[in-house]
Amino acid sequence: MKRITEKILAVLLVIPLLIITASADMDIAETKIVTEYMSPDLMSDLSNDDETVMTAATGNIELNAKSAILIEQNSGKVLFEKSPDTKMPPASITKIMTLLLVMEAIEGGKFDYNSAVTCSEHSSSMGGSQIWLEVGETMTVDELLRASAIGSANDATCALGEHISGSEEGFVALMNEKAKSLGMTNTTFKNCTGLDAEGHLTTARDIATMSRELLKHKDITKYTTVWMDSLRNGQTELVNTNKLVRFYDGATGLKTGTTNGAGCCLSASATRDGLSLVAVVLGCDNSNNRFADAKKLLNYGFANYGNANVKIDRDELPDLPVTKGTETSVTLTSDNSVSFLVTKGKEGDIQKSFDLPETLEAPVKAGDTVGTITFTLDGKTLGQLPVVTSNAVSRMTFSKGVGRILKALFLR
Repeated sequence: MKRITEKILAVLLVIPLLIITASADMDIAETKIVTEYMSPDLMSDLSNDDETVMTAATGNIELNAKSAILIEQNSGKVLFEKSPDTKMPPASITKIMTLLLVMEAIEGGKFDYNSAVTCSEHSSSMGGSQIWLEVGETMTVDELLRASAIGSANDATCALGEHISGSEEGFVALMNEKAKSLGMTNTTFKNCTGLDAEGHLTTARDIATMSRELLKHKDITKYTTVWMDSLRNGQTELVNTNKLVRFYDGATGLKTGTTNGAGCCLSASATRDGLSLVAVVLGCDNSNNRFADAKKLLNYGFANYGNANVKIDRDELPDLPVTKGTETSVTLTSDNSVSFLVTKGKEGDIQKSFDLPETLEAPVKAGDTVGTITFTLDGKTLGQLPVVTSNAVSRMTFSKGVGRILKALFLR
């Protein structure tokens, strides 16, 4: 039965207007392949680069989603929100936390991408979206990551969790511990897959937080940006459940989610011209609307915001006089440049102010912080950079003074 189902899936992949959701994370007891029709208009909407410029002041974006948030990935700054703290079931967006813990385990040396993982009876029984792992079947961590990130496979995700903690229960405890450490105060995980469960809840804001954390691990986009792949020597096809990966310029991921309780959800990330954004939409009434909503949010961000790079010239930092030292002054240094997220058109309006002492008293160490550069825009502080000494100046002593005088006399 499994082989027949896989052949059916392979045939469906060649039909251009049928998008395979591979059970689309549905909370169902039996294995089921669901084909989801995406209209040509929506496909065009997702792929085009037309950006409706909306003023950042009003942020008037009509969304189908019950809850949503848009953040800048590096700073976490919120650019748009709609009921972002409403607790809702996240469906397979849950897998973002699973992927995060797997990436941390790999980078921490607990195992590597080629490590073998054997499927347990529990993992094999997950149902919903899956790659039909059989009890005792072995796959590598890399293969299971591909199945989880691309195909949203519940059995693969559970197998990874068990590989880390020995059981799903132990892994879920680790998930909740990590959520707490990230400040995800409105999140409680009950499983590692996202299948509907009593009390399995989070918020758009918390999802944006863990999405941002996952994207700090650069290797994850090697999985989340893949449109199509396969396992078992091509016998099992994988198609990314996130259609933006194929149709949205700059998409870097990240994860879809669909269950009866959650509706259609998406955490979408993208990067253009050095600006990285994360858009989260929860509770959409159909899959087309979640992608359309995410595109609206991302377009809004890219149309209205940009990174302003501010340079600090060396001649802006004066040498500071030093008293009671073997040298009369010390040179100062700071970072050469700094970048801030600003509303487009405001890049040239950033002001710099320097807070430095008039003098320093020796001894002075190299690398001592002696002041700050403050950056402001429209009267609001964007950030600060420390100003540090670039060299050391020791304190003048009697013996050093006599030595200098004698040296000067004999060198005449």
